[in-house]
Amino acid sequence: MALFKKKTPDESDEGWYYCIEHRAVEQGPQCPARDRLGPYPTREAAEHAIQIAEARNEKWDSDDDRWRDGDDKS
Repeated sequence: MALFKKKTPDESDEGWYYCIEHRAVEQGPQCPARDRLGPYPTREAAEHAIQIAEARNEKWDSDDDRWRDGDDKS
């Protein structure tokens, strides 16, 4: 009996990344950190990295008054 269960690719400790330079999903950090988004828990999530980032940016832009057309209240 095996002591450790073999992990499927989606269960890897390395996670999934989206490389913005190559516009490709990669398992584990393969490209430089400046060129990738992640880690994501699954390949499917990494495939949607751009949409996830855009949605987060829109939320942050609308929730933080300091990012609105120079309207700094601090």
